[in-house]
Amino acid sequence: MPFANIGVGGLVLILIIALIIFGPAKLPELGRAFGRTLSEFKGAARGLVNGTDSESR
Repeated sequence: MPFANIGVGGLVLILIIALIIFGPAKLPELGRAFGRTLSEFKGAARGLVNGTDSESR
């Protein structure tokens, strides 16, 4: 993974750049969308590993 060794300084730099690009009003909305997407991806991956299909439920 290319992002496995990003330190705290790198994360701060990424957040500052995101703040400049999107502005302070848009960041919480982007964070929520990213969290929902990650949650859905984890659920789908968990379903594939367990052999269940979430569409059939």
